Amino acid sequence: MKFGIMFVNSGPLVEPSLLTHLVQTAEAVGFESVWVVEHVVVPQNYKSVYPYSRSGRMPGGEDVPILDPFVALSWIAAKTSQIKLATGVLILPQRHPLYVAKEAASLDVLSQGRFILGVGSGWLKEEFDALGLDFHSRGRRTDEAIEAIRSVWRDKPASFSGRHFAFGPVFSSPQPKQAGGIPIHIGGHSPAAARRAARLGDGFFPARSELDVLKELFAIVRQECERVQRDYTELELTCAGRGTLDTLDQYRALGVSRMVISPPAYDRDGISRGLEKFAKEVIARA
Repeated sequence: MKFGIMFVNSGPLVEPSLLTHLVQTAEAVGFESVWVVEHVVVPQNYKSVYPYSRSGRMPGGEDVPILDPFVALSWIAAKTSQIKLATGVLILPQRHPLYVAKEAASLDVLSQGRFILGVGSGWLKEEFDALGLDFHSRGRRTDEAIEAIRSVWRDKPASFSGRHFAFGPVFSSPQPKQAGGIPIHIGGHSPAAARRAARLGDGFFPARSELDVLKELFAIVRQECERVQRDYTELELTCAGRGTLDTLDQYRALGVSRMVISPPAYDRDGISRGLEKFAKEVIARA
């Protein structure tokens, strides 16, 4: 089992020295990856339901500070040498795939092949409205953008023709450091996200910890893999959780190979104590 830390670019962690302390400590004690979140804006008094809390509201409030994911991961890449860097997730239909392909490849080159591109279709309709984008077509835009990005990483020159994006022939250099391109993991906990992971993803990250929810979602992934004649075991499965030894075997039985936890604290001493304790009690014995 591999372990990551999520939401490292928000709240108090936007302070540079605290973020640096978190990621360097995580790397030192054996965490495999760090994950960043994205919102370019959070509209005041939004009505959309945040799907990952009982309150239906984002943690930290509407004005919670969130660093841009590529900027934050570039900083982290410069402060570390081994830990993997992941978006968990980038709201893909809000960005043009040519920009994403360029930014992702640049980060992968500068980090020596440590990047994981986690993408999702988004939940905050008011954010799409602020950007002048159609919220209801976000799923189709996401699918198309994934295909377009892969074409840029694969072909020289690259061309793409779709309903929402069309370009080429174009060159985009440098190419990713990782052979075959950067792994793309699909975020989300809807049936549509599960099917998207089966069709287009290298991994699936539902950001949920409930075993019954994960079992149901992974079953959808497996069914869709069978439908498109893809090997289900090719997909890397990630989940959120608290990571206790008592539950790890249950997650493994579902096929999960990575668990992502929240930071243990938001001060230097608390981060050090929490990560070291987790490494000793869980990572070393997992």
